[in-house]
Amino acid sequence: MHLLGPSLLLLANILEYLAFSDSSKWRVEHPHTLYSWEGACVWIPCTYTVYSGRKDELEELIVYRNYKYDEATKSFEGLILYNDTKPWKGPDPLERVQFLGDQRSNCTIHINPVLEEDDGWLGLRMIKKNSKWMERIDLNVSKTPLPLQIQLPPEIQEFREATLTCLLNFSCPGYNIQLQWSLEGDPGGSLKERAITLTSLTTKTISTQSKLTFQPRWTQHGKNLTCQLWDRKAEQMLSKATVLLDVKHAPKEVTTVIENPMRIQEGDTVTLSCNYSSSNPGVTQYVWNFQGSQMKQPHEVLIIQKVAWNTRPITCAACNQWCSWAPIVNLDVQYAPKDVRVQQIIPSSEIRSGNRVRLECNFSSSRPRDVRFFWKKNGIFLKEGKELSFDSVSPEDAGNYNCFVNNSIGQTMSEARTLQVLYAPRMLHVAISPKDQVMEGKKAILTCESDANPPVLQYTWFDWKNQNLHHYDQMLRLDPVKIQHSGAYRCEATNQLGRVQSPPSTLTVYYSPETIGRRVAVGVGFCLATLLLAFWGVKLQRSWKRIRSQQGLQESSSGQSFFVRKQKVRRAPLSEEPNSLGCYNPVMEDAVSYAALRFPVGDNDTPRTGDARTLETEGPSPNTDDTVTYSVLKKCRVGDYENVLPNSPEDEGIHYSELVHLGVGERPQAQEAVEYVTLKH
Repeated sequence: MHLLGPSLLLLANILEYLAFSDSSKWRVEHPHTLYSWEGACVWIPCTYTVYSGRKDELEELIVYRNYKYDEATKSFEGLILYNDTKPWKGPDPLERVQFLGDQRSNCTIHINPVLEEDDGWLGLRMIKKNSKWMERIDLNVSKTPLPLQIQLPPEIQEFREATLTCLLNFSCPGYNIQLQWSLEGDPGGSLKERAITLTSLTTKTISTQSKLTFQPRWTQHGKNLTCQLWDRKAEQMLSKATVLLDVKHAPKEVTTVIENPMRIQEGDTVTLSCNYSSSNPGVTQYVWNFQGSQMKQPHEVLIIQKVAWNTRPITCAACNQWCSWAPIVNLDVQYAPKDVRVQQIIPSSEIRSGNRVRLECNFSSSRPRDVRFFWKKNGIFLKEGKELSFDSVSPEDAGNYNCFVNNSIGQTMSEARTLQVLYAPRMLHVAISPKDQVMEGKKAILTCESDANPPVLQYTWFDWKNQNLHHYDQMLRLDPVKIQHSGAYRCEATNQLGRVQSPPSTLTVYYSPETIGRRVAVGVGFCLATLLLAFWGVKLQRSWKRIRSQQGLQESSSGQSFFVRKQKVRRAPLSEEPNSLGCYNPVMEDAVSYAALRFPVGDNDTPRTGDARTLETEGPSPNTDDTVTYSVLKKCRVGDYENVLPNSPEDEGIHYSELVHLGVGERPQAQEAVEYVTLKH
C-alpha cells in the first residue's frame, strides 16, 4: 500500500505529459533572435504547425516576458504582455503588443514601441484542445540604435566593377528608416544614385540592406566609405559604419633612388632604393637589372658591396600581382683598397716562444695606389707599416692582429688573425686555500697554478723531503689536515714542451684546542711523576748513605774509629768546676795545649806502637765497664778557646766530647740532643 500511492501519482503525471505534449508534435518557425532598440518596434514573423491528426484550432495565446517554469505549480510564470482566447478579437492598434496571426498557422506578433525592459526572451504559450506548447523567442533590445555592417566583396580591383552591401539586422513595417552612402573625397555624392535598398522580413532573416555598385580607381584606395542609418521622420542620423576602401592596383610612380649622399667609390657600399607612390596589395618583390642580369629580392633596397668602376646603368621594377619599371640610373664609381688580409711569412708552421715571427699586410687592389698600413692588437693600435716583426716572440705577444689599409677614398680592415705562441709551463706556484696556516682537522687545498700553451698534461706533487706523493691532479686535497702535513710542498707541471717545478710553499698546521689540552694534561702528569720519583730517590739515597756510613764505622772498628758526641750542659758553679785538663791560651806564644785522650783497653785490644804517648805513671782506668773516656774542655777566663764563637748562647756552658770506643759489640743507642762526629785515624 505504501508503494502504490507514489506509483499512481507518477503514472498520472506521465499521462498528463503525454496528453498535453507528446500526444502532438508542434513545429514553430521564427527568427532565432530579433534585434531592436528603445523606442523602435519589433516585428516577429512566426508560423506554427501541429501534427496531431486533428485539425483543432488555436484556443488560447499568451505572450510572456522572461518567463520561468515553476516545478511546484507545474505552470509558467512571468509578465504577461498579451493574452487572447476564443472568440478572437481583432488587433487593437492602441495596444503595444499585437497578435497578427490566426488560429491555424500564423503566430506573427508586432510590438510597438519596444522597450529596453523587453530585452531577454519572450514566451509564446499556445494551447489547443488537447495540446499545449511554449515557444521561446530571443529578443535583443539595445538602448541605442543598432550598428550597421558593411559587407565587402572578396577583392576590389582598379577599373573592375564592385558591389558593397550595408546591412542592418532590423526591419519593422511602418518604421521609416533609410540607408545612405558617402565616400571621402566625393563631395558631390555621386554614389547615391548607384545604391539600391532591399528589405527582408521572413521567419529566417529580418534585415534592411543597401547595395552599392561602382567601378573604383586606384586614387580611391585608402579612402573612407561610410553607410548611415537615417531617420526620415526625425531627419537625423541614428548610426553609421565606415570602412577603408581596399582597391587593388599595380605599383604607381616607380623610381630608382641612389641613397648615398656623396660620390660613389668602388669598394664603398652603394644603396639604391626602388620607390613607388602607391601599391595594393603591397609590393612583394623587386626586380633589379644589374650588370646585364636580373636579380629578384623581397626588399626595396639594393646594397652593392665592392661596386666596380665600370658598373652598368641600373633600373628596378616593383611588383605585386603586376610589375611597374622605373627609369634607369648611372653610377660613377671609385674604390678603396680591397681584399685586405694578414699573412704569416715566418715561420710557416707553429710558433714557439723565442722564434722569429714576421707578419705582412697585403691587399688585392686600390684606386688610387697610394696607401698606408696600420696594425692593431686586440683592438689597440700598435704601429704603422706593412710588416710586423718579432725577433724573439714571447707568450705576451699572442693575440688577435688586424691590419688596416687606406687611401684617399677610404680604409679597409682585415679579418683578425690569431697569433698563438707555444711555451713550456711557467709562473708555476702552489696556492694554498683557504690559507697557508690551518688548524688540524680542517681542510686544506693546494693548487698548482701555472701558465702553459699547450695546457699542462700532468701535475706531480712533492713534499718537503722531496718525496713524490704520487698525486697527479692539479689540486692536492688534505681533508682532514694533520700535524704531520706541516711542511713545504712543490708541484711539477709538464706539457709537450717541457717540465717545470714550482718553488716550495709552506703549509703550517696548528694543534687544535683539544690536542693542546690532551698534551698539557700528559705533560703535567709527567712532571708530577718526575718530581715524585726525584723526591723518593733523594730519600732513598740519603737512607742508603746513612746505612752505608753506619756499616763502614762498624767495619773499621779495628782502625780505632769512634764517635764524638757533642752535648751542651749547664755550667756548674765555679766552686764545682772540675779542673780543666787542657785549654787554649792565646797569651801563650806558639804553645798548644792538648786534651789527653785515653781509650780503655778491652780484652782483645793491644796497644799499638806509635799511638799517642801514654803516661807510664797512670794506671788503668778505674771505670772499665763503660768503655767511654771523657775529655772536658773548659773555656778559659783569660781568653777564647778554639772553635767557640763569642756571644754564643752556649758560652756559659761546658763543652765536652764523649768518645765512644767502637769495639766489638753493638753500637750504643743514640742519645737525644747529642751530635755524633765520626773520626777516623
